[in-house]
Amino acid sequence: MDSDGNLTILELTTILRSLDLKPSGDQVHVLLANMDANGNGSVEFDELVSAILHDMDEKILVNQKQLLEVFRSFDRDSNGYITAAQLAGSTAKMRQLLTYKELTEMIKEVDTDGDGVISFNEFATIMVKSASSFLGLVAS
Repeated sequence: MDSDGNLTILELTTILRSLDLKPSGDQVHVLLANMDANGNGSVEFDELVSAILHDMDEKILVNQKQLLEVFRSFDRDSNGYITAAQLAGSTAKMRQLLTYKELTEMIKEVDTDGDGVISFNEFATIMVKSASSFLGLVAS
């Protein structure tokens, strides 16, 4: 709620109540304690993700399939990588004309292994970071 990247017991209670849940104080304490892996009294983003992931396996698989479809729309030759040329073509189709410098900077920002292209894992990582940023979540 205060954008510090941690959920306190008060923030967790507020979120639960905004979802029309009415947990008791003891229930919120137990919930926080179960999610707080490092024992610092608050829940960081990675702890929240870990706590809810096991319940979301099916949804995550569906989202990965959708993400793979988006990746494939950029990866025109289906070789498993997005090149600068493919990125230029896809962005042009979206009426976003980018300079060569802008394209290479985008590739460089996403290309964590330095091979000059974007793999699916690199693509997925930047999409998760972008979604987290858009939602106001701070990934550690």
